[in-house]
Order: sequence, then C-alpha cells, then structure tokens
Amino acid sequence: MPRPRSAFEETFPCDFYEPAELFDPDLLYTIPEIGRLLQGLEPDAEIDADTEAVLIDWAIPWVMVHADDMVVAEPPTDDSPGYYGLATDAATGSPGDDADAADER
Repeated sequence: MPRPRSAFEETFPCDFYEPAELFDPDLLYTIPEIGRLLQGLEPDAEIDADTEAVLIDWAIPWVMVHADDMVVAEPPTDDSPGYYGLATDAATGSPGDDADAADER
C-alpha cells in the first residue's frame, strides 16, 4: 500500500551501477550473482532465499536495461543458468570483438 512521503524522514536518489562499474571484465555472472553485486555484496555471499528472490527481481530488469553493454554465454548444461558479463566495447569505450560477433549472429 502506498505511503505518504511525509512518513519518511529522508529519501535518496535511485542510483544504480553501470555494467562497467559492477563487473570484472574477465568474469561472467549468473542473475543471482548480479543481484548480490547490485547490493554491494560479493557474488557468492550467503543470503536467505527470500532476500535472493527480491535481488533476482531487481537484477532481471537491470540486465534488460543494460543489455547493449553486456554479453551472455551459452549455459554449460541444459539445466544450468545463463552467465552474463561486460561487453568488450562497454569496458573500453570502443568497438570490440563482442559487438562484432553479435552482428554476425
């Protein structure tokens, strides 16, 4: 249920990371790991299932919004999650192999 703004002592800007700020360019991450990173946690941090569900709910739209700056890898097995990472050009600010590969698909 909505609450009046006056019920809160303070509000903060809704500021999210850019992929280049969040990811190590040499690593790929699952959606749950991205959710942890968005909260300033280590990708392998232990969190309860309810918290993880909320973080996943935040991470999925973040990935969709930043898709142009990211790459996705084929899951290693049919029942494995996808892995996402920084596109080469997003890390360097110049066209890279990942962008060229996407054009060829």
